[in-house]
Amino acid sequence: MLEKLFRLDENRTTVRIEIIAGATTYLTMAYIVFVNPLILSGAGMDRGAVFVATCLASAFATLLMALVANYPLALAPGMGMNAYFAYTVVKGLHYSWQVALGAVFLSGVLFLILSLTRIRSWIVDAIPLSQKMAISAGIGLFLGIIALKEAGIIAASPTPSSRSATLKAPQPCWPAPALSSWSRSIAWPYRARLSSLFSPPL
Repeated sequence: MLEKLFRLDENRTTVRIEIIAGATTYLTMAYIVFVNPLILSGAGMDRGAVFVATCLASAFATLLMALVANYPLALAPGMGMNAYFAYTVVKGLHYSWQVALGAVFLSGVLFLILSLTRIRSWIVDAIPLSQKMAISAGIGLFLGIIALKEAGIIAASPTPSSRSATLKAPQPCWPAPALSSWSRSIAWPYRARLSSLFSPPL
């Protein structure tokens, strides 16, 4: 049944490999269930509702990817976009989270239309590889700065640069996954085994 559904032999894999890969992927992404509500609650959204929505959206999108596309990818809310939503659009530009969420819906409809046509492929192909890599690196650094701030390692400063903060006050441990993404960026190019397990994705 599994062979017929997922074409394991054709994709040169086995049930054992897929179970291990699935468990590893789950462990690397489970932190999103807790971090996403924490970040979006800072924008005024209900933490419990965001928690449930994160779980349902991740499960539904991953099942679609597996059963419809037959592609071994797990999908979940992006840790860069939620930080941009909360800290830039809502807190920085002073829009309500309802207005910002409406913009997210409209952008989703637009991306769906682009994905159903060849326009999306044209746009992706037009972006230089260096630009794509820079965007990923920029999101990682942005999340790292937020993690350092929330952990109390750095603090706001009247000058353009940040300043170090006290490490004596107890702080939540959720920034650890965001910080560990930096280590993954170092380990991944060297094909270090289990680099994804010890360094969760963005």
